[in-house]
Amino acid sequence: MNTTTIPYFSLAEQNRALRAELATVIGNVMDCGAFCLGPEVEAFEQEFAAWNGSPHVVAVNSGTSALHLAARLLDLGAGDEVITTPFTFAATSWAISYVGARPVYVDVDPVTCNLDPARLAAAITPRTKAIIPVHLYGHPCAVEAIARLAAARCLGVIEDAAQAHGATVGGRKTGNFAPLAAFSFYPTKNLGALGEGGALVIRSAALARRARALRNHGCHERYRYDEVGYNYRMEGMQGAVLRVKLRHLDEFNRRRRALAGCYTERLRGLPLTLPVELPNCRSAWHLYVIRAAERDALARHLAMYGIGSAIHYPIPLHRQKAYARLGYRAGDFPVAEQAAREVLALPFYPEMPLEHVDRVSAAIRAFYE
Repeated sequence: MNTTTIPYFSLAEQNRALRAELATVIGNVMDCGAFCLGPEVEAFEQEFAAWNGSPHVVAVNSGTSALHLAARLLDLGAGDEVITTPFTFAATSWAISYVGARPVYVDVDPVTCNLDPARLAAAITPRTKAIIPVHLYGHPCAVEAIARLAAARCLGVIEDAAQAHGATVGGRKTGNFAPLAAFSFYPTKNLGALGEGGALVIRSAALARRARALRNHGCHERYRYDEVGYNYRMEGMQGAVLRVKLRHLDEFNRRRRALAGCYTERLRGLPLTLPVELPNCRSAWHLYVIRAAERDALARHLAMYGIGSAIHYPIPLHRQKAYARLGYRAGDFPVAEQAAREVLALPFYPEMPLEHVDRVSAAIRAFYE
């Protein structure tokens, strides 16, 4: 047995390959002293908007902050309900709670684990004000159907595109199907900063102007505050880093797609549920997540081979202690709960050698044999 460790994820190789470019731009920021917002952040906003085909981008200090500002821009508040998925990272629900609104969960589609649009209408009440669908693991959710339903019911929509940089529906990139969309640039994302970062994609120029004020303590001009704001400014250094990495993002995504195809080819025929792309959709392949009835035993088996893995997400949000007050019970969202018991993310990052895919796949086959 080859005992060389295969990490679940590694940033070292990407940062090593880009070290010279990154060192240059970080040095430039140090020289000019624009550490909070500044020209590098402004340039990144313009370049990300052009890359994503979006009218306005407002860079902030995290994806969570982007979601929170989106909720503020929709003027959500106490007494309002916001429909979202119970099977995602907690920040999606945090944004709802931060403004005093109530998360209302709807079960997920069994194929993609994204919000199931067929279940949405039954969850809408007179208090419903918005829907926040998530493009989980990089695969687009049924955002067109969700947007149509929302328009018919006069509801706001915020796309949570934190994991979906470059994913498309009908050739159109995620972040462009709703008035507001939130991206994360956490280091492990397809486009990752050297630290925290995020952005709001916004259709309306007026809302973009308000978002720029809210991220900067509510200032439209210095020391004049029209409303309570936040310190959600992106650092100049992160803007510079993201500009460098954005130039390589399409290539990173092509490598992810190639690795995903290799995994699928090598794991076909095993008693697993493999990730797929639905018609008219193109995943960003943020993660390669399989589903296995024997998930925990399989993860232990891989660890014996020196192979890392991860679970995204082991406990659905409706079963978290933080949301016990919502009154949900085990069994309320059976598809999400089953997914939480079965999902396992395999080693996956753009610089990962094909040999690692071979070894991981061989170890999984050994488990079933």
